[in-house]
Amino acid sequence: MTRVLLYNITGEKLMKIRVAALRLGLQLLEIPEESFAHPLGYLLGLPGFAPSEEKVSFSEEMLVMETLSSPLLDALRQSGATVALKAVVTEQNLAWSSAALCRELGREHAAMKAHAQKKNVHPHRKKK
Repeated sequence: MTRVLLYNITGEKLMKIRVAALRLGLQLLEIPEESFAHPLGYLLGLPGFAPSEEKVSFSEEMLVMETLSSPLLDALRQSGATVALKAVVTEQNLAWSSAALCRELGREHAAMKAHAQKKNVHPHRKKK
């Protein structure tokens, strides 16, 4: 079963994500703030990763998929439960903490947004 890590997502948006995940057979893992410093591999229960003693925090909503799930992304878009910071676990980011991934995604999102503003295009919509 593919796992999806959720950070700082609450309320109606969380309920919409839960419904979509249930329909698609995905396992949601709501990551508490005290675990934000642990490597993604550790949070997914993979061998070779240890917890971190570091204390970190971030307030941004973030969704991290163990493997890409286009049906999940489509379902979230259709339900209006959008999450700006999204990622797929890769060999490159498996050892990263959630906080490090959030920082990197934040930089990428800001760069995409700036680029789209220069071109006067919404960063998540295709040109017609």
